[in-house]
Amino acid sequence: MKKLLFLDFDGVLHSTFSSEELLFNKLGLLVDILQEKPCSIVISSSWRFHHDLTSLKSYLQPISMLIIGTTGDPFVGRFPRYNEIKDYLNKYNPFADWRALDDSFLEFPKSCPELILCHGKTGFSVTQKNTLSFWLNK
Repeated sequence: MKKLLFLDFDGVLHSTFSSEELLFNKLGLLVDILQEKPCSIVISSSWRFHHDLTSLKSYLQPISMLIIGTTGDPFVGRFPRYNEIKDYLNKYNPFADWRALDDSFLEFPKSCPELILCHGKTGFSVTQKNTLSFWLNK
């Protein structure tokens, strides 16, 4: 079964309060895992509304070859990020084994086991790295 990682940027790859110089300062942790055990990446970040796929890939250069696309139009209603992901899965890969790296628990149902929740103030850390690594090695 194909594994898909839905990736948010703000609050994951850098703090939600990061200055321009600190953007993507957590990318190295993610690169470490994905170079060892790669999976396909779909950008679910709201950055997709302001940047085309080529630009998004340029921010994630060491792992850009793993990026296969972005989620689609914004969902209005409860659990928007989750519903955007489900729409993507229904359209392209309904049986995928997936996880979402995100800092916004409000955008997912409370009982969403696929969410790997990051703390927005710190971003991706060793805790999430271990959880992601465990899933990738299953």
